[in-house]
This record gives sequence, C-alpha cells and structure tokens, in this order.
Amino acid sequence: MNNSALLSFLCLFALLHQSLAASPQFNVIQFGAKPDGRTDSTSAFLAAWKQACSSTRGVTLYVPKGRFLTRSMLFKGPCRNSAIFIRIDGTLVAPSDIWAIGNNPNWIEFQYVNGVTISGGVLDGKGAPLWSCKLAGRKCPTGATNVLVSGVTSLNSQMFHVVINFCRNVKLQGVRISAPGNSPNTDGIHIQMSTGVTVVNTKVATGDDCVSIGPGAANLRIENFACGPGHGISIGSLGKNVNEPGVQNVTVKSTTFTGTTNGLRIKSWGKPSNGFARNILFQHATMNNVQNPIFIDQRYCPDRNCPDTVKKN
Repeated sequence: MNNSALLSFLCLFALLHQSLAASPQFNVIQFGAKPDGRTDSTSAFLAAWKQACSSTRGVTLYVPKGRFLTRSMLFKGPCRNSAIFIRIDGTLVAPSDIWAIGNNPNWIEFQYVNGVTISGGVLDGKGAPLWSCKLAGRKCPTGATNVLVSGVTSLNSQMFHVVINFCRNVKLQGVRISAPGNSPNTDGIHIQMSTGVTVVNTKVATGDDCVSIGPGAANLRIENFACGPGHGISIGSLGKNVNEPGVQNVTVKSTTFTGTTNGLRIKSWGKPSNGFARNILFQHATMNNVQNPIFIDQRYCPDRNCPDTVKKN
C-alpha cells in the first residue's frame, strides 16, 4: 500500500496550541495568493510560511475565504518558534490535471515542525480524475494524500487523506474526511512510526481503510469515531518484513461503522517476522450493515504472488 498523502506530517513533534489573539498574522493574500480557484498560489503560501517559520514569536498564518489553487507544498522546519497557528477559512484546491502533482507522494507536507496547529477550512484533493484513470487500468501518476488537525474537512483526496509518520503527541479532533466508496487507495488516516496520537470526534467516508495503523504505532487512542463507507479500522498489514517494529497500546472505543466491508480488523502476513500487535482494546463498537464486523487475518496477502507462508508441522 502506497502511503502518499494530501496532507502529510513527518515531524519531531506536532502539538496543538491555542491561537494567540495578539500574535502577528501573515495573510497569504498579502504574499500574492489569489482566492479565485484558478491562479497558482503555491509560491505565496510558501513565502508566507517562510516568514512565519522565521519569526521568533508565535504567529498566525491565515487563509481567508475563497478557493486557492496550489501544487505540491512542503512546509519545512525546524522553525524559530514553536507556536504557529494555521487558520483556514477558505478551501485549498489541488490541480485538476492528474499530472500536475505527478508522482510527488504528498500534496501538502509538513516536516520537522514543533507546535503547529491547523484549524478549519477544506482541502479539496480533486481526486476523481486520478480514480478514473486507475479504475480504467491506464498509466497514472501515483497521486497524493491529506493531513488535518482541528475542525478541518478533507475532500476527495487522490490517495491517503491524512498521514502521520515519525510524530509524537498529535491530536486530530473534529475532522471530516469524504471520498466515494469506490475511490481506490484513499485511506482516511494512516498512522505509523508514531506515539501519543489521539483521534476524536471524527467522521470518515472513503474507499479504503477509515484508519490504517502501521508498524511502529504506539499509545494510540481513537474515540467517538464514525466510519462508512470504507474498509473499517485496520491494524496492519504487519509482518511484511522480517525485522519490523510492532504496534502496541491501542484503544479504539465508541465507534460506529455503517456500510463498511470490515469493522475492526488486524491483518498480518503469514511469514516469519518479529513484528507484533499487543495491548489492543476494541470497546463499544456499533456495526450497521458491516460485512466482517471483527476480522483477524494472520495470512494476509492482497496479491496473487504471495510469499511463502510459515509451514505447520
């Protein structure tokens, strides 16, 4: 599974902070962004980020109402302050041309940031043209995915919506993720190699896993979560590699699954590996029209050419 994303976090720390009313504000329009949905505003967003990141005080990066077209953007740290509040009142729009992002794995990416809050707004990944390309079996770019934090909506990501990778203490709350049930590889939230991740009061409707939890995830809590359509909440696949970090201390409670292929799933490859899943708690789950409410698959293999599995004596 390719874990490219609309909004991706590769971070030392990604922490939620309260917005400071007196903090300096950098409005992307002041840097040349156009809210018409047609003009490429990529450079303006990156220029605003550069100013915010170089400030020694906490700042607000503001995206006003309107539709802002952007190509792939990398917001890179470390920054000189640890209190950047990104307030989005408008909509960020990906290019309709599937080759405009091409094989870049992420549309919007944050790296090595500490103390960033993203609040509000809509991220429109314009995924339909890429989905059609894949479903038709044509040669297509890999596509991109999406990451959100508080009160944000992710719409029609080309691939994964939210990716949390190498992060600590991340909280997603009030997030809304939406893509059709037949949109391929559009995982809602993917978490791996991260600890202390919390997902609360969130709704995901998509064409793949609502949440996928990969190797190296620990101390994860998902609560008051709605999934459907989609493939459910999945731990794994695990054990694809011989040497692989495990998944541990995961709590999933107060969830509702509606019209999904799976509810709660753990999947691992049937071959030697030191990977593991332990201290997993699934509690208070409601299933409505779910094909496989609880599914533990220890011989997972989505491809025809499966690796050799462990032989039983």
